[in-house]
Amino acid sequence: MPEIGEVARIVHFLRKHCANKKISNILIQEDNIVYGKVGTSASAFQKAFTGKKILDAKQQGKYFWLEMEGKQHPVMHLGMTGWIKFKNDDTSHYYRKPEDENKPQEWPPRFWKFILQLEDDGNEIAFVDPRRLARIRVVEAEAEELRNTTPLRENGPDPVIDKDILTEAWLEEKLKSKKVPVKALMLDQANISGIGNWVADEILYQARIHPEQYSYTFSSAQISALHKAMMDVCGTAVAVLSDSSKFPETWLMRYRWDKGKKDKNILPNGDKIVHLKVGGRTSAIVPRVQKKTGKVAGDVESADEVSEDAAESPEEEATPKKAKATKAKSKKAAATAKDEDMEVVKPKRSRTTKRKAGTNEEDAGAAVKSEEEEAKPVKKRQTKATKAEETNTTKTKTEQNDIKTEDTEGSTRRRSGRLSGKGV
Repeated sequence: MPEIGEVARIVHFLRKHCANKKISNILIQEDNIVYGKVGTSASAFQKAFTGKKILDAKQQGKYFWLEMEGKQHPVMHLGMTGWIKFKNDDTSHYYRKPEDENKPQEWPPRFWKFILQLEDDGNEIAFVDPRRLARIRVVEAEAEELRNTTPLRENGPDPVIDKDILTEAWLEEKLKSKKVPVKALMLDQANISGIGNWVADEILYQARIHPEQYSYTFSSAQISALHKAMMDVCGTAVAVLSDSSKFPETWLMRYRWDKGKKDKNILPNGDKIVHLKVGGRTSAIVPRVQKKTGKVAGDVESADEVSEDAAESPEEEATPKKAKATKAKSKKAAATAKDEDMEVVKPKRSRTTKRKAGTNEEDAGAAVKSEEEEAKPVKKRQTKATKAEETNTTKTKTEQNDIKTEDTEGSTRRRSGRLSGKGV
């Protein structure tokens, strides 16, 4: 996702090609997501800015806008894959494949949402977005009041343009007021503008801070290191317009992309880079230097994964997924202990597992009922096991009686007669 440095690159080229120029024509493609999700339409965008003069281009974190003459301004967000392309300039060399470096770029580019044609200029500017997660809106306000309107006012201070606000004291107060992993706090644009996944990882690596550690647990020295790293990383990314070839050789960003590759993800000094999930995002860390010094959201089980079962997060901070896993694990342990105490045979346990989970009283009642019926399955198995034997025994007795009857037929008849006479 384009972060603070990439957006600064876009703003740089917009100023270079658009400042103090008039828009002669706007080509549009209707998109009810890119425009519609924020209450605008492509036709409204076209109507608002055709024939208007562009005065400047500005940025706050991941948002950027064209400052126009009048009270309407386009405010844009690049989402995951949005970008601005120029017909006569290549702004995105790191997006292109090495084999395509010397090929002329396609125009109009694929997935374009609008194209600005400038007066007395052969250059054109296109907004593109393959995944349609970008947002384009028309905001009505005085230019100097734009940052006090939606969506900019809902975002936190920018580490580069708001240094007078984002001070060390401000950061300490923000960290102490939250009970979340520090990386999750940094990724939330309502707290700080412009910091995305790779920037957050770089800041935390430079500050020697573990991303899972809760924000309120840091010492003043750690907060000071975090603030310094934030200013340095964001400032450098913006200054070099996010050209990664100009990043310092010591930056984690240069070596973090080989996740899962054998004998990769190693810094020049030999330190290993591992990956884990924090705040819903894959994080790259260097365990040797990023130690946990306070409460954390989870522990790294192995080099490349996080153990959810081993999470030490407070009960109120646990995610639904972790809670569910813990509950399932507790039920399994309880069932195992119950089976050991009651010596329940397998057939009975398989029958009881079909029963829906209920209250504690229902579970207790079910346990008593299981004890009372414990012998039933065994009795049925015994009946089945001895049925053939009993049949054979009965058959043998019957045959013996028949033989005896044949041998003593006369005696039996006389006995029957005497009994009949006695009865009369």
